[in-house]
Amino acid sequence: MSNKLIETESPKATRLSRRELLGFAAKGAASVLVSQSVLASCAAAGTNSTDTTGTTSSGGATIPATGSSTCVLTASLTEGPFFVDEKLNRSDIRTDPVSGAVSAGIPLALTFNVSRVAGSACTPLIGAYLDVWHCDAAGVYSDVSSSSRKFLRGYQITDANGVAAFTTIYPGWYSGRAVHIHFKLRLYAGSTRTYEFTSQFFFDDSLTDLVYTQSPYSSRGSRDIRNANDGIYNSLSTTEKAGLTLQTSKTSDGYAGIINLGVNVA
Repeated sequence: MSNKLIETESPKATRLSRRELLGFAAKGAASVLVSQSVLASCAAAGTNSTDTTGTTSSGGATIPATGSSTCVLTASLTEGPFFVDEKLNRSDIRTDPVSGAVSAGIPLALTFNVSRVAGSACTPLIGAYLDVWHCDAAGVYSDVSSSSRKFLRGYQITDANGVAAFTTIYPGWYSGRAVHIHFKLRLYAGSTRTYEFTSQFFFDDSLTDLVYTQSPYSSRGSRDIRNANDGIYNSLSTTEKAGLTLQTSKTSDGYAGIINLGVNVA
């Protein structure tokens, strides 16, 4: 049985009760654990880098090509706040389906390349359900407590190339955590879930510094935790950090990012 990391801080949420706040505080007192999982990164060798210039030459980084046969085991991470299985099948997760309001923020085109690992080879994993959720620019999660809002949540099913793509915004921050996005991968046989993996990925701090000089992020002041001070991030090895740090490139109106994942499905 694989262990999970415990989320050490509670984010800003909508209309949390005193009991819920106390519950989060109790979680914060728990020990941080890490375990090896069957999730693997099929990313090309090398460190992640961030392109803040919009170029694809040596002056900036580009998104690496996919299809590498290098499959490196990494660690699962805590589900954290706040997964809700709303079954929102959509690629653009910026809109609240209740009110129609669009979350403000710098656009982020997010791509997951999901592969099945067999030995040292990776092949596309087709038909996997991939959920993504994260806080908005103000550090608020939707769909918690009595809130009926459902912004910045959704899932996609991986296509014939093992790809699931989302349109979202660059996430904000909340006290006690570095900037991150949660994701959950599931496989089904009919209505029966046969596999589940949960983790979260992080952002290069230099890119976050740049993004947060812009509206609406700039109105909040400086975040209190960077990657180097985040207990969940620091539970990872150097290789695991690289696999769970978003590889980014500049687009005309924001950023594009890619995460390469591989799972060893029995």
